[in-house]
Amino acid sequence: MKKIITFLFLVAFLTVNAQEKIDLNYYLPQNVTYNSEIPTPESVIGHQVGEWHISHDKLVHYMQTLAKSSDRITIETRGKTYEDRPILLLTITSPKNHQNIESIRSEHLKLSDASANDVNVSDMPVVVYQGFSIHGNEPSGANAGLLVAYYLAAAEGNEIDELLNNTIILFDPSFNPDGLNRFASWVNVHKNQNVTSDNNDREYDEAWPGGRTNHYWFDMNRDWLVTQLPESQARIKTFHKWKPNILTDHHEMGTNSTFFFQPGIPSRTHPLTPKLNQQLTAKIGEYHAKALDKIGSLYFTEERYDDFYYGKGSTFPDINGGIGILFEQASSRGHAQDTDNGLLTFPFTIRNQFTAALSTLEAGKNMREELLKYQNDFYKEAQNEIKKDRNKAIVFGDAHDKGKTYQFAKMLERQHIKFHKLNGDVNASGNRFSADNSYIIPANQPNYRMIKAMFETRTSFQDSLFYDVSAWTLPMAFDLNYGYTNSVASAGDAVTSLDFPEGKVSSKSDYAYIFEWDEYYTPKALYTILKNDLRAKVAVKPFGIGGKNYDYGTILIPVANQEKISDEIYNLLQQTAKETGVDFNAVNTGIATGIDLGSSYFRILEEPKIAVLVGEGISSYDAGEIWHLLDTRYQMPITKLDTKDLHRADLNKYTTIIMANTSGSTLKDATENLKTFVKNGGVLIGYRNAIRWLDTNKFIELDFKKSKVEAKDVSFADREDFRGAQVIGGAIFEADIDLTHPIGYGYNKDKIALFRNTTLFIKPDSTSNYKNPLQYTKKALLSGYISKENLKAIKETLPFKTTGMGRGQVIAFTDNTNFRAFWYGTNKLLMNSIFFGKLM
Repeated sequence: MKKIITFLFLVAFLTVNAQEKIDLNYYLPQNVTYNSEIPTPESVIGHQVGEWHISHDKLVHYMQTLAKSSDRITIETRGKTYEDRPILLLTITSPKNHQNIESIRSEHLKLSDASANDVNVSDMPVVVYQGFSIHGNEPSGANAGLLVAYYLAAAEGNEIDELLNNTIILFDPSFNPDGLNRFASWVNVHKNQNVTSDNNDREYDEAWPGGRTNHYWFDMNRDWLVTQLPESQARIKTFHKWKPNILTDHHEMGTNSTFFFQPGIPSRTHPLTPKLNQQLTAKIGEYHAKALDKIGSLYFTEERYDDFYYGKGSTFPDINGGIGILFEQASSRGHAQDTDNGLLTFPFTIRNQFTAALSTLEAGKNMREELLKYQNDFYKEAQNEIKKDRNKAIVFGDAHDKGKTYQFAKMLERQHIKFHKLNGDVNASGNRFSADNSYIIPANQPNYRMIKAMFETRTSFQDSLFYDVSAWTLPMAFDLNYGYTNSVASAGDAVTSLDFPEGKVSSKSDYAYIFEWDEYYTPKALYTILKNDLRAKVAVKPFGIGGKNYDYGTILIPVANQEKISDEIYNLLQQTAKETGVDFNAVNTGIATGIDLGSSYFRILEEPKIAVLVGEGISSYDAGEIWHLLDTRYQMPITKLDTKDLHRADLNKYTTIIMANTSGSTLKDATENLKTFVKNGGVLIGYRNAIRWLDTNKFIELDFKKSKVEAKDVSFADREDFRGAQVIGGAIFEADIDLTHPIGYGYNKDKIALFRNTTLFIKPDSTSNYKNPLQYTKKALLSGYISKENLKAIKETLPFKTTGMGRGQVIAFTDNTNFRAFWYGTNKLLMNSIFFGKLM
């Protein structure tokens, strides 16, 4: 798209004064009349839009009021957030369309059915999904949503009638209710009666962790593809229910910016996205430009942002036959700030978002048939690609881990990807898959392109800069075996529903029970046992009993000398098996091949008491991922220990302290307290840049390796791109793992895929006589972008190192094992560190 830049003639036209009272005329088009029976936002929420930041409860109340007042709107609650806030959806269209909404939806879905030949788009409404403020501290979108909903309910005349007759609007007033409410509370609490635009004011400096994220501090705009969070799962259900033609995602960016709309940088579009997608995006952009020109707002396009990672709201539609559009508005981050472009007020940011929302609807209405035809052609063209693809199916599964396989299959189910049971054992890509624990995904289905995006490994790219990760190969993230076949002959019954795979207790024993550490939910099972005051031990050598061999990391629960009687233990294990999918094997003798059950090679385990460092200086994303993992998946309570209190906290009550990514700038006063904790027997686990701090402060000795980068021929203009190309924004690498080391307990292959988004490289310890338990291979890159210099540097370096300190242990990870809640395959590295850290 040819860039269109418009300039302001008067700064006064750009903004309203920070103290000036505004009314609806500042926002709304004045060429239409408005139904007086429809309540304005101010009449319901008690203030004019933009005067205060809307709290989520008031937002919900207004949307419910509108739905009661207008026959153009229906409203539903699709779920709840972690903080129990409703996840709303308004369906907005003409009353006539509402009367036929299900038949309209059924007809629309034929566009994504390549076998449907009777699709007539001439009278078919276009479907537009409008969503606001997925980052809670980017609130102009959600506040603009009040006005958009009012306009769609109250505007009168031929123009609005034509729009509503030809458009189904799926209206999501707050993508992130918890974050939006957190931020609104902060800025409203700190607002002056006489608004200050000084950006040093506390109003514009949120307290940690800020309002960007949801309850567990996740960036929810990275969850569209993997759908691990309740907010994402609700909107993805709506997405697949309707398959919208346009989806808009209203964001904010730096205060000194202007306004951005897509397309982004052309060279950073994912190759699976059709070129026509970007052409249509650019054509829609012409409507935004015209509307913003009219109100005198500066903007830009084809810069800074990209369309590569399909886990974002603006790109997820692109792999599903729709057009995803990102809007980025310069943020007032409160009520008004001085900027390079003059005074930036909250109402001005809202007006830009409102204007772009209406220009989207105008584009959708005017391009209706073009967009509908594009969607239909998208799925027809995918059928042609299927015919050419010699891989007709993908098989996946893990014979050792029902829980992880189940979670992967649930993710596919949420994305409407069809899969089948196997009708017999299958060999694929060198792996053997059992019909008992594996599935097959036929290529011949509507979501073929999304399947390709989920499973692809890509190591060559048109561009070397990425706004987000460059790789997300999902079976690698789950550490699942997978393989391609050129036939669907092994496909059995289609899977139409999935139940959690419950475990079982083989029988009642008065002697002992054993369970292997392979299952994803074994940490939950072990914690349940320990918190119920049962003794448990871990095998540090393999053994065999009852005709079965058991590997390193097998857990033993003796029945004798426990605080519970044998019946109580049996009942507890039955319930635990049901909830975790873990199988417990009863044994009636201590005699075994290898070590016997009374051997000292069974080491006693203690109930973990875990603290996770939070607060200033700590990455809230990384800390939130740890909190979410332990709290929601393993039901393990944690203490969130604020860095400001760390120097005086009694750390003796914890067995484990976890340091998420941090520079350590807020830890200086707590150094000695942490050292005492470790020396007294604690386990200290550090991630990413935290390990630099641990090295500098003599907790662990690490030898960092730097990549050699030659920049002599780089021009001044190219220097930023050159530096950016040295960043590992997110790629996947192969490492050797020692299955005899406690860090490798529960793994069954001597290779593991690790996610990495740092350039921290640890040299192998030249003085050690032992095999490194985790070490990158010579040819480590599996998927994603890495510069030649960094690829050379990463060779045979260490992603993990541990050392003793007094009676305790210090554990260092160069990268995040819990990335965005979908890296199931490496979660156990953290859990092994928690449960078995002292054995290392």
